[in-house]
Amino acid sequence: MLHLISINCRYSHSCLAQFCVRAELERYLPDEQVLLSQFTLNDPYYPTLLRISGQPAKALLFSVYIWNHAYIRRLVVDIAKLLPEMPIILGGPQAQALAGLPMIQCTIFTGEIEGAGEEFFHDLQVGTLKPFYQAEPSRSFPSPYRQKDFHTHLKNRQMYYESSRGCPFTCSYCLSSISKGVRHKPIEQVKEELAGLIAAHPMIIKLVDRTFNDSPERALALWKFLLKEAGNVRFHFEIAPDRFTEELFALLAQVPCDLFQFEIGIQSCNQQTLAAVKRRMNVEHAEANIRRLVAFDSIHIHADLILGLPFETAASFLDSFNRVFRCAPHYIQLGLLKVLPDTEMQARAAEFGLVYCSEPPYEVLATRWLEHGQLSELHEFCECVESFYNSRFFRSLWPYLLQINEEPSGFFQTLLGCCRAHNFFRLAHTQALMNSLLVELAQQREDGPLLLELLRYDWLRCGQRFLPDNLASSSQSELRDRLRRELPQEIEGLFSTRSRTEFLKHSVFLELSEQAMALLVLGKSPAVLAFLPEQSSGVMKFNRAVVVEC
Repeated sequence: MLHLISINCRYSHSCLAQFCVRAELERYLPDEQVLLSQFTLNDPYYPTLLRISGQPAKALLFSVYIWNHAYIRRLVVDIAKLLPEMPIILGGPQAQALAGLPMIQCTIFTGEIEGAGEEFFHDLQVGTLKPFYQAEPSRSFPSPYRQKDFHTHLKNRQMYYESSRGCPFTCSYCLSSISKGVRHKPIEQVKEELAGLIAAHPMIIKLVDRTFNDSPERALALWKFLLKEAGNVRFHFEIAPDRFTEELFALLAQVPCDLFQFEIGIQSCNQQTLAAVKRRMNVEHAEANIRRLVAFDSIHIHADLILGLPFETAASFLDSFNRVFRCAPHYIQLGLLKVLPDTEMQARAAEFGLVYCSEPPYEVLATRWLEHGQLSELHEFCECVESFYNSRFFRSLWPYLLQINEEPSGFFQTLLGCCRAHNFFRLAHTQALMNSLLVELAQQREDGPLLLELLRYDWLRCGQRFLPDNLASSSQSELRDRLRRELPQEIEGLFSTRSRTEFLKHSVFLELSEQAMALLVLGKSPAVLAFLPEQSSGVMKFNRAVVVEC
């Protein structure tokens, strides 16, 4: 039996490569039994080791990535002690990083399994594996899933699918830049394969195409297909923000909420940086397109920036952040540059003064433009942004900052000071803790009373029924008693004479000033809001708020 083993980041993930390897093993070695095992980085190590070593097998095959490299290295070292004659095959983008482990004989497989050819499978079958195999790019890479997978290996997991391989860009920090060009599957084949996946009703299908809209015409055809066939299945795409046509926008305007989510790689808004990493982009055009996508309020928009790229100073990085913030994506990911082996970025590390970790994921520590202390401070800034901005708890604050033309990076740098003072990065990032830090920040500002109103509004529309002590304004019971006296016997769409008592008993109320009401686009006069159990429409879901008294 051949044992295929994946170590995923979390239980909900799956490993596409594992299924691709199985498909090729069934093709070349149809008489061999194949076992798939899926573990996670959070699984206790010792039981995982025992499950692998205790399973009879002819060979063990691992898929190695930057996120599971250390875990797999530990497994391989210990498995070699327990099973010294067991063939161990390591494939994937980080397999070569495990070559040359002392006292261990491993076979390193690089390239695409579909391009392996007969020699590798013959050697695997007869037990004459060589230390190294290099596969060529494959023209054909059909979907590797079987119907039974949907009820076993993929049940309650994210499903990954590729309609193309390669990338139209040659970004010097990315492994995709090593292989040139893009190979697309025929559109009809993609439609047929996606229809089969949709029929299994997975929680989400993530297309791993590096740039799904590299061909706008092709993207248009496939999005039209999914618009008709997807049903309730959600789809995730990685897209380039400057490769949209008016036809694409017209179609995307029709997409139902929560059907699509887009991950958009901005990386930097500094043109010198973009040129250095070979990712030229019309930044202004990209920003305009992101704003258009966000305005639909039906597609989740996730925007990426990278900290530590060449020519990126602290000032230029914060400028990039400010520009992305002003596009108002639903999620901003601020990641560290990873100096991956065999990339141009690694080859030019000395030129750029890159100091980086020697073990995966090879995060940058310093550059010619950012001393380690500066980079460390910016990394904490990024952690602060990701914790507060990417939660759903404070979504009224961000439009307010834009409305008053406050520099977003300055706001978060001040907030970072509060976080450090309260040891935030070593504590659980709960809504209550983050809210308390924002309350403290608000109390230091001239517009503090308005900020506190926004925090109260966000706290209650996120489903909380009681304001915390640091946000309490007027007594909820006093406000409810006043409404009981003053509200009419019925309000159409909210309550009737018969249901009035239950409405007043179970609803949560908040009184807001004229300024807060105008800012939230809820009205032009001071008012009392009722927060209802049903959720609002749009990408960000909140308890619906309605005006009950002006």
